[in-house]
Amino acid sequence: MRIKINLNIFLFLVLFIITNQIEMYALIMIFALIHELAHLSIGLLLGFEAETFKIMPLGFSIEFKTKIDDYNKKIRKSNILSVKKIIVALSGPIINLIIATLGIFLHLDDNIIYANLLIFLFNLLPIYPLDGGRILKNILKIFYGKRKAIKYINIISNATLIILTMVASIAIIILENIAIFTIIICLWCLVLRENKRYKTYNKIYKMIDKI
Repeated sequence: MRIKINLNIFLFLVLFIITNQIEMYALIMIFALIHELAHLSIGLLLGFEAETFKIMPLGFSIEFKTKIDDYNKKIRKSNILSVKKIIVALSGPIINLIIATLGIFLHLDDNIIYANLLIFLFNLLPIYPLDGGRILKNILKIFYGKRKAIKYINIISNATLIILTMVASIAIIILENIAIFTIIICLWCLVLRENKRYKTYNKIYKMIDKI
């Protein structure tokens, strides 16, 4: 398994040190690692093979190799692979929800509860490639097929991020927290990258239509 490090993580470290939020950032990264290990564990149980582990400014990401056999088992307009991807994507947020719930009952530090709830809610945003976006994309793929799923998740991701940016702008003014701005910028980078991929997919599908 290859390991990749996004060097922007060091900029985030400096930012959170300057804003006196390094303790919260450390907690978020620790529980984000647990979150990703949940993805890894469930992925391995479902027969996936881990290919790449990425260390990023706002957490971690793991990529799996796809088993060819999973493509051959059809489920409506998709295949069993979509169901497996939904389960893997759900596993991360679920582990953070469990930790937060246990934290409430066991009266753990509020920052531990807050960090896990933040990771849980953040990852369930319907923005691809966050977990929420992955879950929604694969559900759409099952019911509408790959082409429409890619189109719909692209629209939903952009619309969600525009609304989130508007809300975050107000939060930045009220809370005077520059970290929120940085998170929004990172999300825009992710979505803009996916927009480029969508345009490429769209061109390919249009070429196929002409054949």
